[in-house]
Amino acid sequence: MKYLFLLIISTSYIFANAHIFVYHRFADERYKSANTTLKELTRQFEYFKSNNYEVVPLSKILDKLEKKESIPEKWIALTIDDAYKSFYDHGLEVFKKYNYPFSLYVYVKATEKHYGDYMSWEQIKESSKYGEIGLHSYSHPRLQNLSQKEIVEDTKKAFDIFVKNTNITPTTYAYPYGEFNEEVTNTLKTNFNFRAILNQNTGSVNQKTNIYDIPRIALVGDVNINHKLRYKTFDATWIEPKQFPKDGVLKKITVQVDPKYKKLKLYITSEGWRDVTVKNGLVDLNLNIYLKRARTRVILGPNVFTISNKIINKIKTKKGE
Repeated sequence: MKYLFLLIISTSYIFANAHIFVYHRFADERYKSANTTLKELTRQFEYFKSNNYEVVPLSKILDKLEKKESIPEKWIALTIDDAYKSFYDHGLEVFKKYNYPFSLYVYVKATEKHYGDYMSWEQIKESSKYGEIGLHSYSHPRLQNLSQKEIVEDTKKAFDIFVKNTNITPTTYAYPYGEFNEEVTNTLKTNFNFRAILNQNTGSVNQKTNIYDIPRIALVGDVNINHKLRYKTFDATWIEPKQFPKDGVLKKITVQVDPKYKKLKLYITSEGWRDVTVKNGLVDLNLNIYLKRARTRVILGPNVFTISNKIINKIKTKKGE
């Protein structure tokens, strides 16, 4: 826990780090864990404005990523997942007031089937006048539990219905629940021409960010926005773990980093922070930790604000396996 209070940030950054944030519900007190009040939203927007942050369309950041160009440190992109009606009824007016662009990710089945809490196609089309819109799947499944065929079928169904109702071709996709694995990513890359895919991992965006694994920081509840803007991306290559262990026991962590580091900090969900040793640019740990959460976050970095994330999710076992 003591590491959560460390405020010293490494000064040895090579790349500028922009930030992408994600919202869900607005002024909807029924779901506090996913809600942002209008007072809180306004406070955040005032912070951006008074501290000279520039809120840009996500596509502007993607332009830089595709060209592998430096992204300005003060750039921010704002995204909204699921297309809840509360965005149209409450949040949109605040975005319009500040003239802040956004990217709205549509849970297609919820809109198509007229689920009560979700925007209609007319409301989505109206919102698209002020921001970009993209796909958030058809049925909002946990993609890592699907076969490749099922992933393709869900995405194609979402794509076709989306285009039919908006006359807009979606160029970006947000993983449902922010969850995915290598197979999910490869399936989407191979079968669809998405310009970018976004996750929901804490971190920042720089010119080395994987365009199919773009981190977004959630802004729900009362947040310390200055704290959220401290996060920087630590350059690391994860070798292990690649997926949630079948027996639930995390046995090994192997990560390649810059050899200049001798000590780093490691976080594992439900286990907290610990110091780890780096030898010749390699963190190589033999562990025997039973993972208590089906969604486990493993974080590595020189401090708690300069981090590389790895999220592993337990895959639902199919009958007969």
